[in-house]
Amino acid sequence: MADENPPVEEATGKVESKSEPKKDFVPSVGLTTEEAEELTKEWGRNELEEKKVPKWLVFLKMLIQPMPVMIWIAIIIMLALEHWIDFAILMAIQFINAFLGWYETVKAADAVAALKASLKPTATVKRDGKWQNMDAALLVPGDMVLLAAGSSIPADCLVNHGRIEVDQSALTGESLPVTMYAGDSAKMGSTVTRGEVEGTVEFTGKHTFFGKTATMLQQADGMGHLQKILMQITLALVVLSVVLCFTALGYLIGYGKEPVREALSFTVVLLVASIPIAIEIVCTTTLALGSRQLSQEGAIVTRLASIEEMAGMNMLCSDKTGTLTLNKMVIQDDCPIYTAGETMESVLKYAALAAKWKEPPRDALDTLVLTSAKLDELDSFEQIDFLPFDPTIKRTEGTLRGPDGKVFKTTKGAPHIILKLIEIDSEEVAKRVNWKVMDLGRRGIRSLAVAKTNEAGKWHMLGILTFLDPPRPDTKETIENSMALGVDVKMITGDHQIIAKETARQLGLGTNIPDAANLPTMDADGKIPKDLGKKYGKMILEADGFAQVYPEHKYLIVEALRQAGFACGMTGDGVNDAPALKRADVGIAVQGATDAARAAADMVLTREGLSVIVHAIVVARCIFARMKNFINYRIACTLQLLLFFFIAIFAIHPHSYMESWDPTALHFFKMPVLFLMLITVLNDGTLITVAYDNVNPSKQPEKWNLVALWAVSIVLSIVALLSSLLLLWAAVDSGNPGSLFSKMGLPRMDFDQVVTMIYLKVSLSDFLTLFSARTHDGFFWSSRPSWMLSLGACISMGISTLIACLWPPNAGDFWTDKIKVRGLALSEYKLWPLWVWIYCVVWWWIQDLCKVAFYWLMRKTNMFYVNTSTLVNVRDKTTFGAKDSLARMSAGMVEGKLLEMKVDKAADSVQRAAAATNEPHLRRASQDLALVRNSVRLARTSLGGQAPKDAEGGASAAESLARMQQAVSQIEKALEAASAEDRAAIQSQLESVRQTAERMAAIDKQMRVEKK
Repeated sequence: MADENPPVEEATGKVESKSEPKKDFVPSVGLTTEEAEELTKEWGRNELEEKKVPKWLVFLKMLIQPMPVMIWIAIIIMLALEHWIDFAILMAIQFINAFLGWYETVKAADAVAALKASLKPTATVKRDGKWQNMDAALLVPGDMVLLAAGSSIPADCLVNHGRIEVDQSALTGESLPVTMYAGDSAKMGSTVTRGEVEGTVEFTGKHTFFGKTATMLQQADGMGHLQKILMQITLALVVLSVVLCFTALGYLIGYGKEPVREALSFTVVLLVASIPIAIEIVCTTTLALGSRQLSQEGAIVTRLASIEEMAGMNMLCSDKTGTLTLNKMVIQDDCPIYTAGETMESVLKYAALAAKWKEPPRDALDTLVLTSAKLDELDSFEQIDFLPFDPTIKRTEGTLRGPDGKVFKTTKGAPHIILKLIEIDSEEVAKRVNWKVMDLGRRGIRSLAVAKTNEAGKWHMLGILTFLDPPRPDTKETIENSMALGVDVKMITGDHQIIAKETARQLGLGTNIPDAANLPTMDADGKIPKDLGKKYGKMILEADGFAQVYPEHKYLIVEALRQAGFACGMTGDGVNDAPALKRADVGIAVQGATDAARAAADMVLTREGLSVIVHAIVVARCIFARMKNFINYRIACTLQLLLFFFIAIFAIHPHSYMESWDPTALHFFKMPVLFLMLITVLNDGTLITVAYDNVNPSKQPEKWNLVALWAVSIVLSIVALLSSLLLLWAAVDSGNPGSLFSKMGLPRMDFDQVVTMIYLKVSLSDFLTLFSARTHDGFFWSSRPSWMLSLGACISMGISTLIACLWPPNAGDFWTDKIKVRGLALSEYKLWPLWVWIYCVVWWWIQDLCKVAFYWLMRKTNMFYVNTSTLVNVRDKTTFGAKDSLARMSAGMVEGKLLEMKVDKAADSVQRAAAATNEPHLRRASQDLALVRNSVRLARTSLGGQAPKDAEGGASAAESLARMQQAVSQIEKALEAASAEDRAAIQSQLESVRQTAERMAAIDKQMRVEKK
């Protein structure tokens, strides 16, 4: 959420917690409808300006992107050649792809629009002399509005008269409401918490402070990370396809004397079949299905590509108030007592008696006390007199008659104010209270002193109530889960440094929380410095968070991390968070966020807290895995299809093999354009089901190692290519003496059946390759495919088999480009389809084995940095780099923090077990865990030999981690004294400690290898 005490700074100025009142303004008495309409023409609607792309233009863009342009060229060529079937198929593919892409793209935008419509604010306005509720977007300057408790401020409004309390936390981050009087300006986006007044609208829409933030949101979006990756892959495949296809075209026309029309038709359709036409639509569909899954988890996606970026997110900058904390003050258990016999409950009771407990709370402190006290116990007291809060005395006081008839007074207020009243042991009490208040202040905890008179009418101190905005119950566990997923969490808050440190300490984030003094600022011309990552990356990386920051700082922290190579997420809910949300790789507007934050964000959470983000990270990584599986497969299939026909055209000439028994055999092997289109259409239809596939999400942020991805795809394609070329050679050579088929006892084949055999072989190889590509370094059976993917593949393979078996020989040249084609089951020998299936399955097993072996080789030798890239926590880096590089500095940082948190959790569990059993072995185990924590800290500082050996122990990171593992093993032996339930829980925690330590050890080892 927007954070705390410092005012919010904009490019145009500041919003203080309370601006100077305007005493000379003339309060509005209301406008007429005609006046309002004229003012609307002048000032515009009272809403954020949004750039909306019309849906028809979205559809048009789907038809003019690079891939569709390639298809348009092919369509024009087919039209010129009068190949009507091919023309119709290509047109169908073009518009089906465009429609699917358009449908999936606008669906997510419609979902967010529906959310915003359901949250559209209304305002109570006086128009034409009557009060009426209307859409807040229709407000204009000069309108008279009603500002009542519980309602949002619909525009920048001046208070006409009276007094209200306004929650400005969305703007300034202040946890306590601000009291406003006549002439004070209540800003749009704030909420009235108490009181009811009439106000005059001062500014609306883009002219409000709320709207001015949009000036920082108008940065060009640029090309997303996923778009860049897809563009690189697509460009490489297109260039390769164009070069090989037109080389083949020149060979067919020049050397082979093929008619230009037939050669051009075949080459163009081969080009269309080989380039990844559907790569973007399949990715869009996968992302869109994932966005619907995320919406069920409480996260509405406003930009589909942000799902891929969330999968690779390795740095999360989180706002404090309302995100990490509850955004409400809560009484703490720490309640110092200064009068014997009193308890926290009795202090709360007397604090409540110093308020009008039978009336609604008058301020935030009354609300805090009255919601915590047991009000039914106060009914036996009679309030004789009450002294409300006054700025001159700074306390409240109640005069009461107790159940015993005795009259006494009770008061509550700031400790230094209440101390002035104390008459009993005043010096001793003052020393104790001042020390306690200083201690609480160092931890950012606020305090409220409570005192009471005795029978002699002398004041004595009862105790001090402590309160703060506490962390959400699930925040600490959520941060631990985030770090377990390789995502570092930094707290970025506008609150005071002391409060920020206390919150970070409670959450286990660390207490290295500097203020904004050393943070970067915008250039004088308002532009972003291009060297932020180089200048400030190290300082920002080492910090656990930042306090007392302005919106500009949040924005530049995010930009510095992005320039340094980190995939950065940002959470927030206030107007002052919007620029940073827009700039982040993944901007996340938390539940209850302002319109400005939602408009700037890539994701809008509909549930409270950070736990939704952890679910979203896991879902995003599943989606990423599906896209990676698809791209791995698509590259392999493209290479297989393209290289097969390219090599076949040059190396295997059917006519020279089959001239003696089938003079109709072509000089060069070709396949009917319709068959190529069938392969493409059935492939793309099956690939849509990849979006529903079962995958195992990565435990570390995802990144694209394109070199390794291409290498694996090449291995898959080479095996499939060799098997296709071998079958084609064996088939065209089948009638010659000593042929492979004759040795196997198989009959010779005519060319018309060779065509259908190769069609079936290429089709089946494509579909089977999908099942191999989806499991990466595991065998195809290591991960069960989804039923939808299996069904889609079975249907497509079934259709391909039926076509290959039953294609009629008299179908006509119109359908097959004058190439003779006959079904495999329409000859005397009926078992050809079975043999092709057996052949494909055998080679599929060989293909899968080669893939697993190649992965083993890459892991063994760190080929293409497949090991290092998963350990380096910077998005585009595959090595740790030089000694002063941020990739090396960040190594093991998340793991070290996580390890400390896990050790602390295990220590707490062991300590509780020791207290319950009073066993000395468990107490010793608790002490050993404290030593383990020291080993973790030492390992963090000396990881990879970055720091000199510890002066005391001379231990490197490897030695520290090994010593820690030994200590954990000894602690496990001591657990026999614990109860079965405690023992199981502690062993699970220690196992988690061991696994995290092993990962740190792996990082340390790899860094040392690279250093050598």
